[in-house]
Amino acid sequence: MTIRVLIADDQEMVRRGLRRILESQPDIQVVCEAADGVAAVEMARRFQPDVALVDIRMPRMDGLEVTRVLAGPGAPSPTKVVVVTTFDLDEYVYPALRHGASGFLVKRSGPALLVEAVRAAVAGDTLISPSVTVRLLRHVTGGGPRHTPPPEPLTEREIEIAGQVAEGKTNADIAAELFISPGTVKTHVASIQRKLGVRNRVGIAVRAWELGYARGN
Repeated sequence: MTIRVLIADDQEMVRRGLRRILESQPDIQVVCEAADGVAAVEMARRFQPDVALVDIRMPRMDGLEVTRVLAGPGAPSPTKVVVVTTFDLDEYVYPALRHGASGFLVKRSGPALLVEAVRAAVAGDTLISPSVTVRLLRHVTGGGPRHTPPPEPLTEREIEIAGQVAEGKTNADIAAELFISPGTVKTHVASIQRKLGVRNRVGIAVRAWELGYARGN
């Protein structure tokens, strides 16, 4: 299956570089580009890409609003959005996750991580830049009071898996570390999402840090 990608960034050089990286892969095709947020939404609706790679800072409509429109609860045909940011602690990334982003990367993360993030989004998984996982989530939790625990408590195994999701690990990584099957991990992740009331793995990561489940917390 060919993964169809939209690239939205206001810098032509950046778009060109991302296209070159993605189209070096046999299973990825860049179907459209956009130089601003309004165009990104229009292109997404027209071309129906599998993944939208969205810069957080763009003219006319920023990446936060683009994410809400394309991936939020009100989206008629949700698109997987991977948010890209220049700064590890960009204050717009956390709200983007709340609006349904499937992952986020720091632009300097490198080609391999970019390709993995696109594939992970299509697979329903999430890849988060490791530096952002630790620094951003520690920043947003702030070391202050923990959030109220979920109404339905997580099991010990679910807490363990939620913590590993918060570290940016995939189902395969978690399965290998815990000596269980990826299918079992997937079942646990679905249960964790339901109990925490979140839309995806990034939501699990945020809540896991808020609740103190992450091992580096």
